[in-house]
Amino acid sequence: MKRNILKTAGMLAIAVCLTLTATAGGDPVTVGGAPMYPTKNIIENAVNSKDHTTLVAAVKAAGLVETLSGKGPFTVFAPTNEAFNALPAGTVDGLLKPEAKGTLTKVLTYHVVAGKYDSNALAKDIKAGNGSAKLKTVSGGYLTFKMSGKNITVTDEGGGTATVTIPNVYQSNGVIHVVDKVLMPKM
Repeated sequence: MKRNILKTAGMLAIAVCLTLTATAGGDPVTVGGAPMYPTKNIIENAVNSKDHTTLVAAVKAAGLVETLSGKGPFTVFAPTNEAFNALPAGTVDGLLKPEAKGTLTKVLTYHVVAGKYDSNALAKDIKAGNGSAKLKTVSGGYLTFKMSGKNITVTDEGGGTATVTIPNVYQSNGVIHVVDKVLMPKM
C-alpha cells in the first residue's frame, strides 16, 4: 500500500512537472502560422509571424530590434496586422516615415512593460487591485488590465481597449501577449 502511494505521488509529481514545462514555455505556441520557440528572443520569434509583419517593420523603423533582442525580461503586447489596419487611413504610413521616429518609438514602447508578466501574474495583480491592475510601460505611460470573462483586456490612456487573443507566448527574454488593437499613449 505504502509503495503504491509513493509510486502514485511520484507519477503525479512527474505529471505536474511536465504540465508546468508545457505551460511555462516548454512547448512552442503557434502565432501567425509559425511556432514561437521559448528558446528564442522576442525579435527572433516575431519575424516569423505572418500576423505581425507591420509590427516587425515598425520595430525596425524605430530602431528597437537590438533593445527587444536584449536580455530583458520584457512583456510585449503585440498588435496584429489587422489591429494596425484598423487605425485611421495613413496612420501607419505616417508613423513609418523617418521624421516620425520619435512618435513611432513612443507608440511601440507603450506596448512593452519591463518584467515578465504572464497571464497568471496579470490575473493575480488584477485580483489584488480589486478588478484592475495598472502597469507602467517602457515609454513611461500606463496600461490598465481587467478581466472580461476568462480574457484579459488592456486599456490605454485614451480609453481604447484591446483584448489579449493569444496569451503567454514565452520567449527567452520575456513573454508576448497578442492583442487585437493598437494601444495609444498620451501624446
